[in-house]
Amino acid sequence: MPAEKITRMANQIARFMESKPHEEGVSLTASHINDFWEPRMRRHLFAILDAGGEGLRPLVIDAAPNIRRPEPVA
Repeated sequence: MPAEKITRMANQIARFMESKPHEEGVSLTASHINDFWEPRMRRHLFAILDAGGEGLRPLVIDAAPNIRRPEPVA
């Protein structure tokens, strides 16, 4: 999946959650990604985050420690 699509999808979630208090938005963003994104999508997200998170909204970056990092592909 292209980085632009992962970034856009993560930012859409964050944009919606930004209407909540910050800590709740962080928690809900991470929960949504953990619950609905398959490991392959989360791997792509972490590749973006590990490269500096360019283009990601701050709420996605703040939620990252609470997102389950999938096992690397062998």
